[in-house]
Amino acid sequence: MGMLKEFKDFAMRGNVVDMAVGVVIGGAFGAIVNELVGKVISPIIGFLQGGADFKDKVYTLPVPELAEGVAAPSIGYGAVLQAILNFVIVAFVLFMVIKGMNSMKKKEVAAPAAPPEDITLLREIRDALAKR
Repeated sequence: MGMLKEFKDFAMRGNVVDMAVGVVIGGAFGAIVNELVGKVISPIIGFLQGGADFKDKVYTLPVPELAEGVAAPSIGYGAVLQAILNFVIVAFVLFMVIKGMNSMKKKEVAAPAAPPEDITLLREIRDALAKR
């Protein structure tokens, strides 16, 4: 039973639960961003490039002789650019979310700093003179 209790303590620790929630929300957020990029941003970029779909952009390698029915190898740079665009959008949105969360946190009011030693000494002298 010791191992089960130890696992329960580990799993219910605040950081692990927070991380699990973050992973689930991140997965859902990733799906939203993929749809946004795939259905909204990529078609706009493709339209601006002459009507071609952004993710279907490829560079076909010039190969001298191929057997009949064999397609020339190609590099799918459009899919890579779309993945980079997805990453940039996710990173920017997460930056904005974290920035917003940090600004919403209650700012702790720092305790006033102790007065310098010479000011404290002068106050003591003033109070001693006032008692006379």
